[in-house]
Order: sequence, then C-alpha cells, then structure tokens
Amino acid sequence: MEDDLRARIQATLRAFDDTLLGEHFALGSRIESIEIEGDRVRVVLELGFPAARYSTALADRLKAAIGALPGVSEAKVGLTQAIPSHTAQPGLDAFRGIKNIVAVSSAKGGVGKSTVAANLALALASEGAAVGMLDADIYGPSQPRMLGVRGKPETRDNKTFEPMVSHGIQSMSIGYLIDEEQPMVWRGPMVTQALQQLLNETNWRALDYLIVDMPPGTGDTQLTLSQRVPLAGAVIVTTPQDIATLDARKGLQMFNKVNVPVLGIVENMSLHVCSHCGHEEHIFGSGGGERIAHDYQVPLLGALPLDISIRENADSGHPSVVADPEGSIAQHYRQIALRMGARLSAIAGGAGSFMPEIVDED
Repeated sequence: MEDDLRARIQATLRAFDDTLLGEHFALGSRIESIEIEGDRVRVVLELGFPAARYSTALADRLKAAIGALPGVSEAKVGLTQAIPSHTAQPGLDAFRGIKNIVAVSSAKGGVGKSTVAANLALALASEGAAVGMLDADIYGPSQPRMLGVRGKPETRDNKTFEPMVSHGIQSMSIGYLIDEEQPMVWRGPMVTQALQQLLNETNWRALDYLIVDMPPGTGDTQLTLSQRVPLAGAVIVTTPQDIATLDARKGLQMFNKVNVPVLGIVENMSLHVCSHCGHEEHIFGSGGGERIAHDYQVPLLGALPLDISIRENADSGHPSVVADPEGSIAQHYRQIALRMGARLSAIAGGAGSFMPEIVDED
C-alpha cells in the first residue's frame, strides 16, 4: 500500500504543470525525500533554480495536488534550492567562481536590453541567487548608472579588480574605469581583449549566475564572446515590431550556431497603458516575441509594458525590481527570472528531474 502511494506521489510530481513555470518545474527539480505515515505525507523537493519568494505559492500548489490523491488526508511539502553549474559550449570549461554565465542579447540597439538585463539580475538575486553583472557593451556602457554605482573598483594585487557591489549584486564595467563621457574609440580586437580582461581579471565571488549585458549586433565582438566565454544559455530581448524581431531572429540563430541554448524570448515595450485614461495601445505592434518563440520552439519568458517608471527607475540607479519590489512591473521581471532559471535547470537535466529519492536503509 505504501509503495503504491509513493509511486502515485512520484507520478503526480512528474506530471505537475505549474501555472508559472510549466513543465520546466518538474524537469528542473528532484525529490529529496517522501515520508509516509499512514495517510499523512511529507515531501521535500530540491529546486535547481532560485525561487525564495515564489516557494510559498509553489509549495501550496504542490500540497494541494498531493493532498488530492486517494489515501492522503494530510500533505506537507518542503522546498530547498541548490543551483548547479550547467554545461557550456563544447570545449569550454566552467569559469572559476561562476556556476552559470547567461548572455542577455538583442542583436539590435534601442530595445531596452540593458534595462532588462539589470532587472533580470536583481530579480534572480531577490529569489535567493548570488548574482553578478558583466557590462559587455564597451562602446556604450550603461550598467554603472543603472545600478547606481560610482567610483572605481579596488585592486589588491595590481593585477585584478574587486567587483563593485550595489543592490546585492556584483558588477564590472568599462564604465567604472573611464569617465562617463569619454568615448571608446577602439577597433574590434581591442574591444574583445578588453572584454576578456573584464571577465578574467575580476575576482567574482561564488556566483550562481553572471548576467552578461551583451553589446547589440551579431558581429565580431558578439561572436567572439559566444565562442570563448562558457555560456550556459542566452536570453533574447526584442520589441514587438517586425524590424526588431528580424534582428532578434538573427541573434537567436547566432547562438544556435555556437551551441549556446536560447533560454527564451523577452518582449519589451509590449503594451502601453495611458496613465490618465487607462487606454491600452500596442504602440510597437503585438505578438512579435510570441511569433519568434513559436517559430524557434523556445519559451516566451514574458512581456514587459512600455512604462515611464521603468525608464525613470533605471536612470536613477534604482531599477524597478528594487525601486518598487512589490509593484506589478517588478513582478513581471521576477516571473521572467523564475522562468529563465527553471528553463536552464530543465534543459541541463536539472537537479535530477524527479528521479526517485535514494533511501538509506540500515
């Protein structure tokens, strides 16, 4: 009887389709233990992605699903999280001190990629991950201002830099080393070398995720980064209009060619709601991100509104996730972060994909 109930609990967990994370939840998690005492059940699951804020709602849904099984009068669910390192491109080793490097790319300027990258990093941190930000846009570094960081990074050995820290995340940018208005009049090889130095010569401290704010385009710099940096995955940011989605498709195919899994699409500036009358308008069109996701069989991680507060918060050095953590826009970013983390854990095999737990019996 107990073995039959255990098998039904495992089947329920394997089939569980979370309203936010979908099938990626089951694929990116594993069973730590199932304890059965008569008709009372306690299940402990280990998530392979950060979900500190979301875990209460998730546990409640799991408890309801298990509690509905015949023969169960009481169900308890505990959730832990352990973020593993995921495989990068063939031939590249994982980077010291960093479990997962994720590129945020647009292949086109002006779609809000850097703002999405900053809020994505902060959203992952709010869910319990240790997060860093590498500003890879040498010609137009924007993360120092967005993250509200001033000053220059310290060096303890005159060879490496200590990352700057703000809002609980570590960061490095060429913008910390030059004057804000100084142009970088460099050719491609110099840019590539500078980026590798920023990555390799920063003393990153035990990161679960390093978010790389990629420069726009699919040229030499982007290709070199994609081939030489051990990327666990990439997120593509676009706006809905055709001219932006055309470039986003090119960026997505670039990552496919260098064997970097695309974790999903983020559609930015999706819908504008008038602050005076409440009228909703798709200023840049609609459905562009969804069409890319469908055509390339990758998830649409989320759609973000065109809202003046997003720009104001980024300009002030307090992006939306920290400026208004309980607001609807911060909620959008956290949902994107959760889906991205679960997707990465799922496509890499997760923490065990709900394999039966190992019980040590003397």
